[in-house]
Amino acid sequence: MPAVSKGDGMRGLAVFISDIRNCKSKEAEIKRINKELANIRSKFKGDKALDGYSKKKYVCKLLFIFLLGHDIDFGHMEAVNLLSSNKYTEKQIGYLFISVLVNSNSELIRLINNAIKNDLSSRNPTFMCLALHCIANVGSREMAEAFAGEIPRILVAGDTMDSVKQSAALCLLRLYKTSPDLVLMGEWTSRVVHLLNDQHMGVVTAAISLITCLSQKNPDEFKTCVSLAVSRLSRIVSSASTDLQDYTYYFVPAPWLSCKLLRLLQCYPPPEDGAVKGRLVECLETILNKAQEPPKSKKVQHSNAKNAILFEAIALIIHYDSEPNLLVRACNQLGQFLQHRETNLRYLALESMCTLASSEFSHEAVKTHIETVINALKTERDVSVRQRAADLLYAMCDRSNAKQIVAEMLSYLETADYSIREEMVLKVAILAEKYAVDYSWYVDTILNLIRIAGDYVSEEVWYRVIQIVINRDDVQGYAAKTVFEALQAPACHENMVKVGGYILGEFGNLIAGDPRSSPLVQFNLLHSKFHLCSVPTRALLLSAYIKFINLFPETKTTIQEVLRCDSQIRNSDVELQQRAVEYLKLSSIASTDVLATVLEEMPPFPERESSILAKLKKKKGPGAVSNELEEGKREGGELNGAGERPGDSSAIGASNASTPSPSADLLGLRSAAPVSAAPPSAGSLLVDVFSEAGPAAPAASVNDDGFLRDLEPPTESSDSLLAEGSGDSDSAPPSVVSEDPAPPLPESDELLNKFVCKNNGVLFENQLLQIGIKSEYRQNLGRMYLFYGNKTSVQFVSFTTTVSCPGELQSHLNVQLKPVDPLVEGGAQVQQVINIECITDFSEAPILNIKFRYGGALQNLSLKLPVTINKFFQPTEMASNDFFQRWKQLSQPQQEAQKIFKANHAMDTEVIKAKLLGLGTALLDKVDPNPENFVCAGVIQTKSQQVGCLLRLEPNAQAQPGEQMYRLTLRSSKDTVSKRLCDLLAEQF
Repeated sequence: MPAVSKGDGMRGLAVFISDIRNCKSKEAEIKRINKELANIRSKFKGDKALDGYSKKKYVCKLLFIFLLGHDIDFGHMEAVNLLSSNKYTEKQIGYLFISVLVNSNSELIRLINNAIKNDLSSRNPTFMCLALHCIANVGSREMAEAFAGEIPRILVAGDTMDSVKQSAALCLLRLYKTSPDLVLMGEWTSRVVHLLNDQHMGVVTAAISLITCLSQKNPDEFKTCVSLAVSRLSRIVSSASTDLQDYTYYFVPAPWLSCKLLRLLQCYPPPEDGAVKGRLVECLETILNKAQEPPKSKKVQHSNAKNAILFEAIALIIHYDSEPNLLVRACNQLGQFLQHRETNLRYLALESMCTLASSEFSHEAVKTHIETVINALKTERDVSVRQRAADLLYAMCDRSNAKQIVAEMLSYLETADYSIREEMVLKVAILAEKYAVDYSWYVDTILNLIRIAGDYVSEEVWYRVIQIVINRDDVQGYAAKTVFEALQAPACHENMVKVGGYILGEFGNLIAGDPRSSPLVQFNLLHSKFHLCSVPTRALLLSAYIKFINLFPETKTTIQEVLRCDSQIRNSDVELQQRAVEYLKLSSIASTDVLATVLEEMPPFPERESSILAKLKKKKGPGAVSNELEEGKREGGELNGAGERPGDSSAIGASNASTPSPSADLLGLRSAAPVSAAPPSAGSLLVDVFSEAGPAAPAASVNDDGFLRDLEPPTESSDSLLAEGSGDSDSAPPSVVSEDPAPPLPESDELLNKFVCKNNGVLFENQLLQIGIKSEYRQNLGRMYLFYGNKTSVQFVSFTTTVSCPGELQSHLNVQLKPVDPLVEGGAQVQQVINIECITDFSEAPILNIKFRYGGALQNLSLKLPVTINKFFQPTEMASNDFFQRWKQLSQPQQEAQKIFKANHAMDTEVIKAKLLGLGTALLDKVDPNPENFVCAGVIQTKSQQVGCLLRLEPNAQAQPGEQMYRLTLRSSKDTVSKRLCDLLAEQF
């Protein structure tokens, strides 16, 4: 660049800046600025034409005033005029003013673009660089539209100077980041890649930043860069510091370029070419060897540059995860850094070793440093380093060292920083569960966890210990004994009381033989904590008390007195009041057999992913463990399954509470027992999974978790779903039949497709009857409200409904109906509730058959219920890297279903988004390289398994109307799901 001559010092500008600095107050500054603005305005409007120097000076003053925070509303044209000057300093100031003050909507943008085009075609390298810098600084979409096609040509032209190539590469990178759809490399791809062979190191450094960004979006197009990058890296690594004199930084040759090359290689798998791979392995070995050499300088810059290359090389070794020798060497090198005096190095070493611990080749090598890591956890001053040490202990844990690591983490918890306690608690709980050989050790660990850090023990943790105790007979007695002893502590955390109430309520009889833990002693111990607890815990304790009456009849009188006192039956909290009243009544009127049936032990919980692990995954803070590590932890890690919350032992037929409290329904669905409960029999007291409230307060309108918040409440009280009627034939509940029903209406499939992406609407309508539907789904359970409207003035009699599950569907879907009124008056509407449980994936839909008499004539019609597999979707958010990594994992032909079909409707982006969201998946923004494409992710929840699904919808909106097409691709872990979802969704667009 030309040097600024002494005469370009702009004395007037210097005087103005000095005046501003000497102002004693804000008012004085504003006064001086206003005076200067008036002077500049008069000069610009004056009859005398200003020379280039004056324009430059006044534009500089305006720029300075703007940078002080004042608005500038003139001078833009003068700045644009400076662009046409042939003097470097004047053109430079013009570009600087435009970069800072002119927005993309300015009317001057066309003039500016013309000036930039003139400079780009001038072949003057100084002017070309100024123009490229301005394009990059503005970086607007308009700039990209104007110059995205021109800059690649400049970049690869043989006669372009090196300094211009550097600016062009970085300018193109800026435009690609702001408008990737406009920067299309196409024919320039191979020539841009070959810039890695350029003789000028500055050009290579700038080009590799561009190539890395392009490779992340389009890896296949730029895969030829791998061999060139390895070749260039080899030349740098093997060279002496004197060979690259101009690019050697404190005896380290080209450290920035080396780091960028190693980072570029991390975008690709290991090279397939044996020669290239061998050369790369040689480079990595050389870098590891150089790390062992004594430093050539004591300056911190030397060690920083050297270590930067080393950590990038280790990151590449970890990324490839295919060279056992390199992985072990990397682990040993990081182990040396664990005791380095530099805090940043210790932090980076711990972070890298966390990833190494998940590799089968280096896991054992990582474990050799366990004592050093434990010492770091105890002694490090910096909390972020301690957090990384905790992450590494979690990652290196296996059956051989689980007890030691869990003990150390529990010990550290007592003094741990508050910001990491919750995550530490989750990790201890996961490790204790995953590696528990002796379940008594697991129970001891969790209870100790609650004692040490009770405030940080989330609901998922104590739910989980309940699930495991219930699912394992061999630990129930020990758990009851241990929790009984823990409750005797003077200061007892409320979470301990919850666990104690639940376990003693279920298994207190296992320790009742000991006089020291007799039934009354257990009850008195629990009740002594009652007044100190919150409302949800009190509700749980009341449930434990009613369980005690069943387990220990001798406590009945004492417990009834507690339930009968005014503080319970007249409690201000309606949940506690209702429980007390209903439990008291139940214990008074129910026979021993009925009581035993209602209050029987909770059944084992189904096998599900641990909810603690799911909670740890959700944590996105600096201490969150990588997804790869979590996947490794999950393999074989579920001892007893049961990712669901344990149901409150109070969820019994007599306590069908209408006003839930946070603890009243630990399953989140107000359930009494798993849906797989025994089939109903006459007089059964089992309760509907979605049982509604009594007539006093319809549950549908008050459910805390919003599951039925938007549904209309029932119009009449509803009894237990599985309880049969008293024999009144008019009110007999409809049945779910397994034999083939009458053929459904011809338009049934069309009606079904209307509800694939929505849950509410009119299902069917003719001159007699209208059927409306409202439904909502949670995990593998669903509830559907059907509204039957009589459109005539004549009543319908003998109105009955049945649902059939044809063929294999009856083993895939569990459908239960509530009774419906057999008489529908003219102009009236009746409601029916249908509860649905998805056992496994299915393709067919249940058949709803409706029969009634109208004017003496029998009306009989069948419809397909709009229950499709996508209704059981749980949306899953994920980042771009995670999405495409998972996409590649689901690459087997049977896991993919694809359809290319013609658009049936106009391609409206908002409509498409609404339909995809209605499908039940999460719509992932900024994941697909093409912004016009749509990608979604979700997990289908069934009772037997979870099926992960990824979706990609590619519209060609540029085609003429009538010729527009979609390509829909679905990948899932189960082939039947992919095909069914593809068929369903193809009908929606």
